[in-house]
Amino acid sequence: MALIGVVALIVIGPEKLPKVARTLGTLLGKAQRYVSDVKAEVNRSMDLEELKKMKETVEGAARDVEQTIQTSATDFEKQWSETTAGLTSGSLGSAWEPPPPQYQHPKKKWRLKQGAMPHWYKARNGIRTKALSGAARVARYRPQKFN
Repeated sequence: MALIGVVALIVIGPEKLPKVARTLGTLLGKAQRYVSDVKAEVNRSMDLEELKKMKETVEGAARDVEQTIQTSATDFEKQWSETTAGLTSGSLGSAWEPPPPQYQHPKKKWRLKQGAMPHWYKARNGIRTKALSGAARVARYRPQKFN
């Protein structure tokens, strides 16, 4: 490399050498970018081929699954028709229908509000169980007059 640099300095001259080196550097960079683009394109085409092969295998597996489902569905339909044919023409006469569901009362006293705290707990701890009106509250908490 040093020998090439010395020969270039003698042949081109010190005034034009920086400009030639700059141009040579840009051309070398363009060549490297071109080579990397070609490599990327080749890699993309290889990946595309692999994806196509994978797609074909998945489609084949899907077709196989679809065929097995169709054959099992037809087998099931045959068995079902044989079974139901035996029921309708058998001793039952007609198809059996279950009775409608009976009404059941919810067994709750829906008019009575159930509190979260039991009444005995409220009574023992002095928690109010009834609402007081304003007049009743004043009468209850009015200070007593001492004579």
